[in-house]
Amino acid sequence: MIFQDRRDAGRLLAGVVAKLHDLRDAVVLGIPRGGVLVAFEVARELNLPLDIFIVRKLGVPGQEELAMGAIASGGAVVTNQSIVQELNISPEAIQAVAKREKLEIERREHTYREGNPPLPIEGKIAILIDDGLATGATMLAAVRALRPRARKVIGAVPVAAESICSELRSEVDWMICATTPQLLLAVGMFYRDFAQTTDEEVRTLLSQARNQKGARVA
Repeated sequence: MIFQDRRDAGRLLAGVVAKLHDLRDAVVLGIPRGGVLVAFEVARELNLPLDIFIVRKLGVPGQEELAMGAIASGGAVVTNQSIVQELNISPEAIQAVAKREKLEIERREHTYREGNPPLPIEGKIAILIDDGLATGATMLAAVRALRPRARKVIGAVPVAAESICSELRSEVDWMICATTPQLLLAVGMFYRDFAQTTDEEVRTLLSQARNQKGARVA
């Protein structure tokens, strides 16, 4: 399955999520940046409130594109032990990168929310959405950060490697992967338009959601 763009993927994903029962107290959480475009459509289609949940990749020092883990809002850190062990990365190096990315999370929270407080999720169902999963580290960090707060955590993505989707099922109450190819080299392969999402797009969508009845942001 190839999606036209993230908004198209969100509309399709909404149809799958809608089959779940009792979502009356659910909150849709988009992982910026790309996941917010998908989440916006899910929230609008299902008439649910929308917010963001920020996760940052922890890049290997000197090889920043290679993920050794991820850190989520609230400080939860997940490490890729195979990468850490193979490259002999010290705990101090991981902590240094995590500290830097924590500051970036705080900057983005300020930029995206524009003075609006986070949506309360304590005791609610959190529907966590990204535009796709290659390694699953980002989603895993977010899930573990949400677990102590939300009553239930549902992960939902338009596309994920079959193995990654299976692994995440043990971490969430329900995992939805609309498309599960056996081999996924890059999420962008499953989108005709996978242009980088900007901070301004995220702010605009959150502003629209605040002004829409039923798809509101705190």
